[in-house]
Parts: sequence; structure tokens; C-alpha cells
Amino acid sequence: MKIGIIGAGNIGGNLTRRLTALGHEVSVANSRGPQTLTALAEETGAKPVTASEAAKDAQVVVVTVPLKAVPDLPSGFLDGAAEGFAVIDTGNYYPQQRDGRIDAIEDGLPESRWTEQQIGHPVIKAFNGTYAQDILDRGRPQGTPDRQALPVAGDDPAAKQAVRDLIDELGFDTVDSGGLDESWRQQPGTPVYGNRGDVDAIVKALSEASPERTAEFRA
Repeated sequence: MKIGIIGAGNIGGNLTRRLTALGHEVSVANSRGPQTLTALAEETGAKPVTASEAAKDAQVVVVTVPLKAVPDLPSGFLDGAAEGFAVIDTGNYYPQQRDGRIDAIEDGLPESRWTEQQIGHPVIKAFNGTYAQDILDRGRPQGTPDRQALPVAGDDPAAKQAVRDLIDELGFDTVDSGGLDESWRQQPGTPVYGNRGDVDAIVKALSEASPERTAEFRA
């Protein structure tokens, strides 16, 4: 599968490592340019590209940049992607630590719905509450007892299934956490955020979420 990853921080870098190890053809971009990705490319075999090029022919595009940087992504950066491609949004809103105030999110718009509006394409919310190191260390074969599960939210059933299949390949179970309007259930400060539980634990955590944002994650 051709996969484009925009953002080479902890999550983007470790997804690049795992997905290339699984045999996928990965293009990776960051905000500083492909010349700064030489070490990651040499380590993994991924192709360093600009953000404008990362989605070319990709069947899955991972957007894993700070939320405040989403509006600065190049215009039309998704135009060259494969037909029926899925976009994974790993982002989180950290108003106090990083992103500043985003009024629409403060007013109750789910974070990934905001991202979707900024980039002009439906997104699937996944990996946002996952520890980056777990992507490397905690993957297990299907059927392993207590296999870690990740919540996945989105409106497009085909795109959501493609993402769930990819996560399964990475070694994790998944839980369908609903449409994107329900994706607040996996935002920072909720019981599922950072939760390493199995399917049952993740289902329970999602059910216990409150739409009220905790003080730590409000501007």
C-alpha cells in the first residue's frame, strides 16, 4: 500500500518505522523540508518529500502535525491521492501547551471535525491517544489475550475499515467509536486517552466520556 505521512514527530516517525517494516511504500514529509529527513529515510527506506508531494498516489494519508499547523498545510496537498483514499487525523488540541485558542473547538466542535473543515476532506480519527513508543513496542498478533485496542472514529465506513485493517496489521485491535461528531469521546482528558486497555476496556472508557472538556485542555 502507498501511504503518505505528513509530520515526522514521535507518532509520524514511529508510524513510518512500523509501516515500512511491514512492507508498505511510505512517503514522509515535515515542515522543515525533505533534506531534514535523511536519517529517517536511511533508517526506514521511506521516501522523504515535501508536504505537497506526500499524498501523491497514496491510499492512506496520515496527518500528524500540531493542530495549530493544520491551516498552514499546502493548498491542494491531497489532490494527487489515489481514488477512495483515507485520511487519518492523529491530532489533539492542546490550547495551553501549544496551539493557542481555537474558538470553534472551545465552542464544542470536535477537534477532528475542525481539522476536516480545514483540509476539505473527511478524516478518520485514530492514534491521537496512543503513546508513540507503543506503536513500536506493543503490537501483538491477532487473538493475543489482552491485545491493546485503539478507538477509531469517522463517518466514511470504507475509509474507517481501511484504517482499522491497517491498525490490525500494526498489531492492535480496534473499537469503532462512532462518527466524527462522537470523536470527542477520544479527545485529551477523556478516559480512553492514553488508555492501553483491550477491546472491553476501550468500549467501557468510551462510554464513560463526558463532552465537558477538562480545565487542562481548555484555553
